[in-house]
Amino acid sequence: MTKDDPPFEPKPRRPILDELVLTVLSQATSDVNSGRAFEGLKGRFATWDEVSVAPVEEVANAIRAGGIADVKARRIQDILHAIEAREGSLELGRLNTLPDEEVEEYLDSLPGVGPKTVACVLLFCMQRDAFPVDTHVHRVGKRLGIIAPKVTAEAAHRTLGRDVPPDIRYEFHMALIRHGRTICKARAPRCTECVLFDLCEAGPRLLAAGEAR
Repeated sequence: MTKDDPPFEPKPRRPILDELVLTVLSQATSDVNSGRAFEGLKGRFATWDEVSVAPVEEVANAIRAGGIADVKARRIQDILHAIEAREGSLELGRLNTLPDEEVEEYLDSLPGVGPKTVACVLLFCMQRDAFPVDTHVHRVGKRLGIIAPKVTAEAAHRTLGRDVPPDIRYEFHMALIRHGRTICKARAPRCTECVLFDLCEAGPRLLAAGEAR
């Protein structure tokens, strides 16, 4: 977070299944690369049904830009097969009628889907009470003291989703990610440039130890 940050703009809302697949593609890569992988997938296959029945190698080739494509291709197909077996089709619109707890339980039970992916779908797509915690959010949150030192990222999904006010949840999540990428980095954080330094529990210690600049 800096004084020159542009105004917050939420991501485009997508159908639930689209957001779920995009979040899987975002694992261990950048937003730019995951977006390219998603566009590659949608450009190669007209429907999710086609993705479901395609040779896994073709799916992997379509998402190669997102990294670890072979793993993600199998995961996406496993998810699609599980949804089709439960729903009778590749459509998750009915989740919009369910309470948060049931949506979370449904998504979390899909193969390869964990708390972060569930929280991303709930927040970005469904505008529900959730707060995704990736490595940047977890690190910055711990340094600022809004996540306790021993709280795992998985546990932080639940606590922050409950504690952060709904009207700022989405913007705050994105701001923490941007701050973690640009200022509050894992190594050599730029504490002397940080607008939150006066509120930070870790900043003075990191500077004194020579671990920040």
